[in-house]
Amino acid sequence: MLSRQISVPLIIDGNDVFLSSEEHSFALESVVINSKLKVIAQSADIASCHAAVDSCARAFESWSQTSTTHRRRLFLHLAHLLRNRGEEIRCIMEEEIHATRVWSSINLEDSILMIEEAASLVTSPVLSGTLPPVQNPESQVLVFTEPLGVILGIAPWNSPLILGFRSVVAAIAAGNTAILKGSEHSPRTHYFIASLFRDAGFPHGVCNFLLHREEDAAQVFETIIERFEIRKCNFTGSTQVGRSISSRAGRALKPCLMELGGKNFVIVLEDADVDKAARMVAEGAFLNNGQICMSTDMVLVASQVYSTFRQALLSIVQNTTSIHVTQMITTKSAARIRGLISDAHLKGAIIHTALQDDDTVMNARGTHNTDIPATIIEGITPEMKLYTEESFGPLVAILRFGSVDEAVGIIGKCRYGLSAGIHSRDYYKALFLAKKLKIGAIHINGTTVHDESTIPHGGYGDSGWGRFGAGWGLSEFVQTKTIAINK
Repeated sequence: MLSRQISVPLIIDGNDVFLSSEEHSFALESVVINSKLKVIAQSADIASCHAAVDSCARAFESWSQTSTTHRRRLFLHLAHLLRNRGEEIRCIMEEEIHATRVWSSINLEDSILMIEEAASLVTSPVLSGTLPPVQNPESQVLVFTEPLGVILGIAPWNSPLILGFRSVVAAIAAGNTAILKGSEHSPRTHYFIASLFRDAGFPHGVCNFLLHREEDAAQVFETIIERFEIRKCNFTGSTQVGRSISSRAGRALKPCLMELGGKNFVIVLEDADVDKAARMVAEGAFLNNGQICMSTDMVLVASQVYSTFRQALLSIVQNTTSIHVTQMITTKSAARIRGLISDAHLKGAIIHTALQDDDTVMNARGTHNTDIPATIIEGITPEMKLYTEESFGPLVAILRFGSVDEAVGIIGKCRYGLSAGIHSRDYYKALFLAKKLKIGAIHINGTTVHDESTIPHGGYGDSGWGRFGAGWGLSEFVQTKTIAINK
């Protein structure tokens, strides 16, 4: 078997940075297309954290004053470079997180659209000032919109290109500078993002890049967030980690934009197009092995169409070979998913997969196995962990309901509120039902995995606060300054 080794540096002030001590690096190993790949990534120390903040603070002085015309030109060039290097970054994602070609292509195309949208927004009203009316006719008040300063963007691994760019693009478009803190599971993809800003001609220090070992996360975050120059952070990831980040940021008086976990429901009403609903559920549940914050977790099906829907969904799973067995990012995540399935099974749930032996779902087949088949679970009850916990894997539960109020009640007890779906041929009925749900985005006759660069994205409750996307996302990274002129 052939062996390859790749080194991933930090980027500070436009320079690749390799730290001298071996304790400030970490290794990732994987087997990809008959070759063994070892990635040695740098792990930021306290000094490099301070250096990254200092660099961003220096760059902010000039970048915040850069003309909108020049800013837009740089973003359009960034999108152009990304398009030209699309095959390169697709291959990196496929090696790094076991992404399918479909998922890596979605990441690429949506990232290009996001950057192009950012280019169009640099002259939008969000960044414009206002002249509000005042009581004194001889006075004038001007309200300016200004960037915040240095932004910390913390990106996850599961959609590494889209969410990596999202963590910094809006902030930089608004005139801020940013530190991209990448994931230890996708260091190459996140390095690619920061290096592309450099290649596109953005000034040094506008986008710096840090990585760290998992065990260094708290120290790195606290070092950065304590710096006065850091004016805001954004985080996309689990609710558990989000609680820790927001708590620590709050002590430093730093606001956060948080997009956290989701327990995403789909309601299939009695008048739904059942075959389409089953296709949308399968796509929402199993795309990227269910490792998406918007992945479908639980389907509430009207009793009148439950059997028909159940059979349609089972047929899709059994006849779609690409989801028969999927690979999780780590053995730890695979073990957690098996634990959820095993807990449900022991408490009376019925487990369906495309495999002949469903017992293989709940046992490791070797302690380092990361494979999990697409799984459908029937008979889920509140006593089961899966009833309330985000699965973040290729499994979906289906549950029948007798009335719409019952379905709304089940969803209303959930602490999460990121994405949901409603399937019905009566659009107005679906619309009025959607308005009852305390959820950030509801998709009628579509999949729960749906986001675009022109719409807001964020959740209710334990799914976080604030919004990414378009003007809503841009407004997260600006502040107002009022100047009153008196005669």
